This record gives sequence, C-alpha cells and structure tokens, in this order.
Amino acid sequence: MSKVRVAGFGVSLDGFGAGIEQSLEDPLGKRGPEMFQWFFHTNSFCSMHAQEGGTTGDVDDVFAHRAMENFGAFILGRNMFGPVRGPWPDGSWKGWWGDDPPYHAPTFVLTHYEREPLVMEGGTTFHFVTGGIEKALVLAKEAAGTNDVKIGGGVATVRQYLRAGLIDSLHIASVPVLLGQGERLFDGLDLHALGFSITERTASEYATHLVLEKA
Repeated sequence: MSKVRVAGFGVSLDGFGAGIEQSLEDPLGKRGPEMFQWFFHTNSFCSMHAQEGGTTGDVDDVFAHRAMENFGAFILGRNMFGPVRGPWPDGSWKGWWGDDPPYHAPTFVLTHYEREPLVMEGGTTFHFVTGGIEKALVLAKEAAGTNDVKIGGGVATVRQYLRAGLIDSLHIASVPVLLGQGERLFDGLDLHALGFSITERTASEYATHLVLEKA
C-alpha cells in the first residue's frame, strides 16, 4: 500500500528545519546547509547531481538513498520551488535545480497563483496547484499509483500536512547544530497525539536518523 512520507528532512538540535532569510544566494536560509552535512558527503547526493564519488553503504548514504526511493510523485511548497513571491511574473524561474531536477516524477507545487505545467528533463514535470494541500495530495496519489508520495518541504508545508493528519511516515536527520532561529518543524504539534511513534533510531558521525511511523 502506498504511503505519504517525509524523508531526509534535516532538523537542528534546537528544532529548526530551515534557516532565516531564504534568498537566491541562500536557498535553505542562513546556515541552512549546516543541517545537510550528513547528506552532502554521500554517493546518493553525488549521483543526484551527476557527480562521481561520495560515501557508499554507510548509515548516511543508506538513509539518503531511502529518502529518494519508491516515490511516484512529490509535493513541494512554493518556497521550496524558489524565492519568487506573489503572482508569477513570467515563466523564467524553473526551480533551483537546473534543467534536470532530481525528482524524475510528477511534482506538485503549492501556490496561490496559477501557472501552466513546466516540463523539465529527466521525467520531472512541475504542476502548480492552487486548490490547497488536500487537492495536491489527491493529484499526487493519482500520479504516483502504487508508489509513495513524498512531501518534500519546506517546513511550513510539512507542518500543514502533519497537522492535517495526512503523513504516514517521517524520517528526520537530527543534526548536532544549534541554529538559534529559523522555522521550527514541530512547534505546536503533538506527534504522539497524531499517532506517531519512533520505529528506527540510527546514529552516524553527522546525524541521528529517526523514523517515525503512524500506527
């Protein structure tokens, strides 16, 4: 049975899932990349960017591989897609990832402003959904078929789906970094009341990987 999953989501020790002041120069916000040092050294990351090298088979690479495995569709928030705000001025912004984004599947972007689908190389098509999180999930499930749907972020999008009780599985990489400010992932959320329990806990040099599943 297909699931709705969050996977490979870096969270600082003080609970932040993104830094402040996202911009073209800082896609993850100020100091945001510090939460993904567990990911950048892996072969899975290198392969996503058509590069050779990276660690293979260690804890971080295993979880990095799982974070992109068995997904038939993705859902992203508007901020995850890019720094453009308000109505789309034109079609020039096509995401952070160049001509061949790493999704290779239908990817649904939450937005308040209509835009025609954007077909990219490698099988990724961005669909811009104005009907809210439930509508995006219906479309993503239809596109994914028997595969899973990944809620790719950012923080606000994951929080919305958690609050609505629509996420089945959550993998976070808890990293030994204190951001001090940013967007808190779990602020105001009672994961226990939402039915989650920790089913996996594995530590590496860079992060503690925690998998939470809904009963």
